Amino acid sequence: MDKPTTKDLAKAARVSLATVDRVLNGRAGVRQATVVRVHKAIEDINFVRNMSAANLARKKEYQIIFLLPDHDDEFIDLIKKEVAESGRFLAHEHTRVSIVRAPANDPHQIAKEIDKLSADKVDGVAIMAPETPLVRDAILRLEARNLPVIAFVSHQPNADGAYYVGINNEAAGRTVGQLMARFTGQRRGTVLVLTETMQSRDSQERRLGFDAIMEKYDTRLNVGPSMETYGDPQRSEEVVKMALLSQTPVVGIYLMHHDIRKAMQVIEEMDMAQKAVIIGHELTSLTRARLIDGAMDAVITQDVGHLVRSSIRVLGSKITRVSPVASQERIRIEIILRENMPEEKSSQT
Repeated sequence: MDKPTTKDLAKAARVSLATVDRVLNGRAGVRQATVVRVHKAIEDINFVRNMSAANLARKKEYQIIFLLPDHDDEFIDLIKKEVAESGRFLAHEHTRVSIVRAPANDPHQIAKEIDKLSADKVDGVAIMAPETPLVRDAILRLEARNLPVIAFVSHQPNADGAYYVGINNEAAGRTVGQLMARFTGQRRGTVLVLTETMQSRDSQERRLGFDAIMEKYDTRLNVGPSMETYGDPQRSEEVVKMALLSQTPVVGIYLMHHDIRKAMQVIEEMDMAQKAVIIGHELTSLTRARLIDGAMDAVITQDVGHLVRSSIRVLGSKITRVSPVASQERIRIEIILRENMPEEKSSQT
């Protein structure tokens, strides 16, 4: 079937085309009951606004910003690649997509970068940053300036208006816990947990879900405290080496963050890759290679292309005041083993 048009929407809502135009563009002169009826009709017929046509008619070019951590790892590189690809595709729809970087572990600087964003120059922002009071308040200031914002990959639940695009991280942690319990069989020992920072909401939620499963197996599996690397390769080397030497026997390692290059290097140098069950996050060239050679047992991942495209669609919905289609924007948790690994592609679908 063809996509529903504004005429179809007007008919479903039992209003005129002029009223539909006012509602879609957030103009005054429409009763609240009518606005509610139009938005209900949008959901009923799965109406998706033609942003290209709307922008062309209004001679408007939308500017969308992705605020990302300033350190580069393979997961961030994947995001940057997908943002660039989406930007090229959306250029003909009068939508520009660009990236701003901020130090991941400096909430003051993140807040400063957010505060620099002006509603006169930017139409929507996707923010990937650890949740802190400073970042939360900066997001609230964006919303006060009527600048649409979403939380990207890392949740910001205390910033009420920040729609979250990403997986359910607590469910992802529970998934890792279940896999860890099954893959370790009846072995007894310590399970190490490594992350970049526990300030990050995704790490907190993953750890919460992981612990909910692990406590069922506490008679044989002793889960260590979360070890933080702060994105520092030298610190990562030191904490992993110290943990492997002091907490024996180590039967499992949960790598909660996505920059695991140094951690895996130490694990392999200390001959632990084949002795412990190792589970991590995000399918990158490094985790793909480690799954293939058996150094890692499983990877919990999410479709990065879907993440980026969903973020842009949701921001477009916020900008045009049209409710997003929730089922289309749900990001699935995927479990990747060596046996079911998808082929490497230049772009995810």
